[in-house]
Amino acid sequence: MAAEREVISPHHYSPSVASRSPVSIAIDAGTTGVRALVVDERAGVVDVAYREIHQYFPRPGWVEHDPVEIWEAVRSTLAEVAGRLADGNRVARAIGITNQRETVVAWDRGTGEPFGRAIVWQDRRTAAACRALEDAGYLPLIRERTGLVLDSYFSATKMQWLLREGGLATGRGLGFGTVDSWVLWNLTGGTHGGVFATDATNASRTLLFDIVVRRWSDELCALFGIPEETLPEVRPSCGRFGRVSDSALGTDSPLRDTPISGMAGDQHAALFGQACFNPGMTKVTFGTGSFVLMNAGPVCPEPVDGLITTLAWDLGTEGDVALGADGGPSRGRSSLAYALEGSVFVSGAGVQWLRDGIGIIGDATEMEPLARSVESSDGVVVVPAFTGLGSPIWDPAARGTILGLSRGLGRAHLARAMVEAMSFQVRDVIDAMGSSGTAPSVLRVDGGASAMGLLLQLLADQSRLPVIRPRSVETTAIGAATLAGLAEGVWGSLDELGSLWTEDADFAPNASPAEVEAAHLSWVRAVERARHWG
Repeated sequence: MAAEREVISPHHYSPSVASRSPVSIAIDAGTTGVRALVVDERAGVVDVAYREIHQYFPRPGWVEHDPVEIWEAVRSTLAEVAGRLADGNRVARAIGITNQRETVVAWDRGTGEPFGRAIVWQDRRTAAACRALEDAGYLPLIRERTGLVLDSYFSATKMQWLLREGGLATGRGLGFGTVDSWVLWNLTGGTHGGVFATDATNASRTLLFDIVVRRWSDELCALFGIPEETLPEVRPSCGRFGRVSDSALGTDSPLRDTPISGMAGDQHAALFGQACFNPGMTKVTFGTGSFVLMNAGPVCPEPVDGLITTLAWDLGTEGDVALGADGGPSRGRSSLAYALEGSVFVSGAGVQWLRDGIGIIGDATEMEPLARSVESSDGVVVVPAFTGLGSPIWDPAARGTILGLSRGLGRAHLARAMVEAMSFQVRDVIDAMGSSGTAPSVLRVDGGASAMGLLLQLLADQSRLPVIRPRSVETTAIGAATLAGLAEGVWGSLDELGSLWTEDADFAPNASPAEVEAAHLSWVRAVERARHWG
């Protein structure tokens, strides 16, 4: 349960502080780096600090991070933005945490020392273990309890590997957590009273959490051999988790004692930050991959082939305030929301490959002008299955494929085909969502590739839906900050947050249905040739 609202100490409401503009700070602990972002009352990002983190690849298919480096990056980015708060006449009223989701950190809660490196969500070392569980008939149970599929993407088999292959013992104060839990524990005091907790969205990515009854599953913990006492307490996404401890940032930090009151996995935070508060509203985040989440409403939907079901957010008791205790201005909404999700593994990574792998472009900014220099890809189709195919196919043995080449084609056709592949992959996810009881009604986009108007027009044509880019594409950070600020009274309701979401550009379908379907058919044929290759 979320903690009740507390009266914030006089330190935060002294005359000099009360006159300052209240802000909420987001910690965004991502896959390639950590950011701290300051979000003002208009839900706009007004300051940011960033630290890159190292990627470790000890064996093919293995991806690891250093938990200590992640925590130090959190500390330094928070210190940087905190040092500039007074310059902007601002005071922090809340902190929210968002994170790469399925990555597993194991640490000793007695000493605070990690047991080796974190195993990142991209890591494939447990693929064989997942296949063995599926062959043994456990997939229906997994789908029913967790809404997920048996894939090494998720957390439980990573924890299982650490216990079986990594030599961990369960009796040494062992704590397993996703990155949010590690950051929260350290931020609230670590070995001196640190809060060992996660939120419902991150818990729903572990293969250990029953998303219907919303608690750790005894049956699944036993299946994977994970003692429940090693797992964090699961709390709502919105509500008081704790306060910044003196030991975390120092007694003279402007963030000392600031409430930590929001937490969500990065894609869930982006859905919230895009103000997708009503069923059918859908967001697409273009990053290394593409992540499509649709608000499916307050009732857990039936499984949909090729998609996963996840908790979008749980506002807990703070939801009564956000929605209006009497049904108020947000009548018809619920403090609990589920989502259907499709995870596409390669989007921005495809642009990086064209740049770094084969030298088609020198910089990512060259991608759209080059792709626009030709009217079509002239039959070239790229299937960027560099690490297999995600939703809605889930084929880890698929491999990257280029089809339709001839002597008259060049760099521009390949660049355009890669942009088209991004739109085709999202369209496939949208089509799968349409088979559920709630179909997508609008697509709100964010992430680096959303700057490409060509991509967004192709996506509108393929999905036959309006595609809208917001003025601020920092939606993950905005989601984390507003979840925290909602709990602490910086914002009063979901309707208020919805009114602050502003449009930058919109794209309506304008290609002929025949042209759209012909292009998609070529994509489907190419995908079939890419499958089962590995």
